[in-house]
Amino acid sequence: MTNSVAELLTDAATDRPDDTAIVDSASGRRVTWRELDEEVDRVAAGLTAEGVVAGYRVVLSLGNRLEFITSYLGALRAQLVAVPVNPRSTPNEIARMMADCSARVIVADPDTIGPVREAVGLLETARSGGFEGIDPALLDGVPTARVIAVGCTLQPTERSYDHLLSAAAEHRSRQLLPVNDPESLAVLLYTSGTSGRPRGVMLTHRALLANIEQIASVEPAMIAVDDVLLGVLPLFHVYGLNAVLGASLRMQTRLVLAPGFHPSGTLDLIEDEAISVVPVAPPVFPHWLGMEDLAERLGPVRLVLSGSAPLAAEVIEEFQKLSGVAVHQGYGLTEASPVVTSTLCGSESGIGSVGVALPGIEIRLKDEDGRAPEGSDPGDIEIRGANLFSGYWPDGQGGPDEEGWWATGDVGFLSPEGALSLVDRRKELVIVSGFNVYPSEVEEVLGEVPGVTAAAVIGVPDETTGEAVVAYVVSDGDPVEVEEAVRAHATEKLARFKQPTTVNVVAELPYTVTGKVQKGRLRAAARRLAAPLIDDPADAASTPSTRSATR
Repeated sequence: MTNSVAELLTDAATDRPDDTAIVDSASGRRVTWRELDEEVDRVAAGLTAEGVVAGYRVVLSLGNRLEFITSYLGALRAQLVAVPVNPRSTPNEIARMMADCSARVIVADPDTIGPVREAVGLLETARSGGFEGIDPALLDGVPTARVIAVGCTLQPTERSYDHLLSAAAEHRSRQLLPVNDPESLAVLLYTSGTSGRPRGVMLTHRALLANIEQIASVEPAMIAVDDVLLGVLPLFHVYGLNAVLGASLRMQTRLVLAPGFHPSGTLDLIEDEAISVVPVAPPVFPHWLGMEDLAERLGPVRLVLSGSAPLAAEVIEEFQKLSGVAVHQGYGLTEASPVVTSTLCGSESGIGSVGVALPGIEIRLKDEDGRAPEGSDPGDIEIRGANLFSGYWPDGQGGPDEEGWWATGDVGFLSPEGALSLVDRRKELVIVSGFNVYPSEVEEVLGEVPGVTAAAVIGVPDETTGEAVVAYVVSDGDPVEVEEAVRAHATEKLARFKQPTTVNVVAELPYTVTGKVQKGRLRAAARRLAAPLIDDPADAASTPSTRSATR
């Protein structure tokens, strides 16, 4: 019985030892299943040599590179908890996540080593209460996290990735014990949840493996053993981590890693490596739709999979017409490991839907009274399946109920055949390029700017990123200076995808009688500001903005 994603690699190394497993396009390195399995073994032993034991958290601040895969699988093989984080996170964000999960080790590469070092320094300051926002009690009894650097010049106390591999030789005699409890925690993924700062989603070995098996059960197949799979989606994100990497291990499919998406460069990679399955996020499609010879350049591709955010039906139709390649999308959440539905499941999935539930997953709708909606009315989406998370770190709150159902916070329709169509999100989560941004986190940061007395953040449609962050800040200062100060502070404190693309400096915010910001009015104002022409002068006069700046 398989109890860990890392055991899928063992199976592949046994079944296809000399076949190419991973192609790292940035470094040019190609490894077989046997070579990958051996390196993961060495990483697991090397981590054990650093003194970490089962259940300790290992933060991975790495881009899409081979060492992410070996560090991730090595951590799982050593029965540690992998904590992948966005490599674009600021030192402030990294420090908060490390403190929250009491990280013992953090692995970084040349692009992330600077912020990681700053974050470790911030944690040392926090131990004495000198860093606002981190409770020193979180760090009690937790030693300073060991930094393991990939391809970097080391500073005192740091270890290199190569040192990790060489240290493993001294500890190979210590046999690594297999994961016996599939309910043990495997991965902690920080996501902007339903309130406050990002929370850690607790994914067990059971949840990860269940979704991998659910993906493998889809017919026609999403991924087959003879496919070549594109790995351009970020591995720190649950979609890239489990739906791409996890599925490639299960199906023993070659994975070609790309450090990032480039409209022409990614097409070159698809041609050069004869990539047949292309999982991407919706922002990719506007870049490709205007390119010449798209059909020819996508020649090896049999299937494009879109996830992380809804993709408009008209975009799918136009892309399929220009490329001749089928596009299938799905619906998923970090808490579901992540895939819930796919348009590959059943012929009932019509245009505009996100598909039917994967085998082993149930979906139901509830109205505001907790009953099934009447007729064709929309309802709150609830899901049940072995792929669901175990709650939020550290105590498991917010997880599935006693019957296994979990409310997603999304609203949708279900056709009689089971096809799901999304309507809206019940909560105010903003999704930028598939990444979650919770407005309250951004509002808290903007409220720290001198002269800003209140802030409200909303999401607006964006052709490139799906949604964009728009901020309204209240200040009686010079609008130009306030806007510049807000942008500078956001750049320092927030990852790029969380930073407002538009900053509106206003005299006041619209409030309800109960003191809540009327974000519906702000969204209407944002639409008017984005319009090329305002027909009604009264609309222009009612816009709450005194200055708007977009970048």
